[in-house]
Amino acid sequence: MFRFAAAAIAALALTAGVNAAPLKIGEPAPKFSGLECATTGKSASLEDFKGKDVLVVVVTCNHCPVAIAYEDRLVAFAKKHCGKDSKVGLIAVNVNNSAADKMDKMQDRSKSKGFNFPYLYDPSQKIAKDLGATRTPEFFVFDKERRLVYTGAMDDNMKDASKVTKNYLEDAVLASLKGNKPATEETKAVGCGIQWDKK
Repeated sequence: MFRFAAAAIAALALTAGVNAAPLKIGEPAPKFSGLECATTGKSASLEDFKGKDVLVVVVTCNHCPVAIAYEDRLVAFAKKHCGKDSKVGLIAVNVNNSAADKMDKMQDRSKSKGFNFPYLYDPSQKIAKDLGATRTPEFFVFDKERRLVYTGAMDDNMKDASKVTKNYLEDAVLASLKGNKPATEETKAVGCGIQWDKK
């Protein structure tokens, strides 16, 4: 636990090098296409999820200790809400380009953790900039019209899933499926700063 806390604190100290304007509630999902998928070996686009009433986009990575801490929660969420005939889609997008975040490492992580959702790689970092993401992990929920209805953290306890009292992500998804606005539309994402490429 101490090692995790120390690593998390060090990671949180990273500052984002790009001050992207955050996507606002009600704004449309940024379009993307041709992103390579570590879990399927195919490319993916926003249009692939047009049959879903809700789409969850998670900006994440391989190396961040906070992102790693949420991997099992993502797998559990996908198992519960994102089955083959479900109306909920979930994609995770890695935008970091360090050695630990390259496609081969993503494939290794996908297999070892049993990822049951598309784990995409965007080396251009465009999707993160379009979303206005600054952290990993950072969650974005889009409704049937692909308008943003929630952005921020998955839940209210980064360190211990058993002590979560508010699951913002799940609440937003369930509300959206009913055509309602989530009770909480925005929270602060907690995680590592995205490693923006230097131009």
